[in-house]
Amino acid sequence: MTLPPLSIQDLAPISQGYSTQEALAKTLDLARLGDEMGFVRLWYAEHHGMASIASSAPDILIAHAAAHTKRINVGAGGVMLPNHVPLRVVETYRTLEGLYPGRIDLGIGRAGGSDGLTLRALRSTNGEDFPHEFAEMLAYERGGFPDDHPLARVKVVPAEIALPPIWLLGSSGASAQMAGQYGIGYAFASHFSPTPVGPAFDAYRRSFRPSDQFATPHAILCVAVICAPTDEEAKHLSKSMELTWLRLRANDPQKIAPPEESDAYPWTEQERAFVETQSNLWIVGSPETVKAKIAEKVVETNADEVMVSTTIHDYDKRLESYRLLKQIWDA
Repeated sequence: MTLPPLSIQDLAPISQGYSTQEALAKTLDLARLGDEMGFVRLWYAEHHGMASIASSAPDILIAHAAAHTKRINVGAGGVMLPNHVPLRVVETYRTLEGLYPGRIDLGIGRAGGSDGLTLRALRSTNGEDFPHEFAEMLAYERGGFPDDHPLARVKVVPAEIALPPIWLLGSSGASAQMAGQYGIGYAFASHFSPTPVGPAFDAYRRSFRPSDQFATPHAILCVAVICAPTDEEAKHLSKSMELTWLRLRANDPQKIAPPEESDAYPWTEQERAFVETQSNLWIVGSPETVKAKIAEKVVETNADEVMVSTTIHDYDKRLESYRLLKQIWDA
């Protein structure tokens, strides 16, 4: 079978023993690796109020990565639209597209990406009015306001620059039909969502209407991967992610712990059951194991592209995970 291209999602993880400034600097190492090895795109997620994630301002990370790479597309995966004024999103991503033409992506999410108190501080609508917010954002770009609408007279700057390709992000399938009807890309977050991907991709493709940006549908499958030279080492490295997810569930987010801290943690049966359910979504193993498991998901979903999210305490091991996967993917 012909395998689809690979891409990267980076949450700018913050590991124990490192400062947030060091974690942000590490994002450039991954961007350069992705650029050199031929990954198609690199997306930064938007999260707020989480001790283990430094990507609260994807647009700044995008500009930084694009300035230090040559080929790879860089974008948001995504802008959590309820946290932002639609016009401001259009201005920001037109500016990025003007600076790095043809290399910027705009992924849009409908959730807030944080806890209730933080969303309140952000003045977030928390997705309650997402269809209207999204339509307003596109209206600035596509001239969709009626002539008598007060916003029709707004001058969007920078002018003469179109928005980069738009992707709608989903984790439940609720956005799939909307993405198809607008003629934009669609990415499904199976790296944390247990919802089956197939029905969402089917709904997206059935409802797709060609647009100036997308002549045909393009569905991205997002997966959580930990790849190491052996299955045993990969399983050991994944223990950091187990403890991270447990602490998120307990509303006690902390920096990403080393695997040894997970070994020393006094797990209860209920906690083990929760982590086992979550870890069933992850693809963990040697390059051969990981490639085979991702390929199975590609066959099941007919994905046009695979985007990989990797959380490992050791930053060098994280880079190695992406390197090993890309090498065997291209072999």
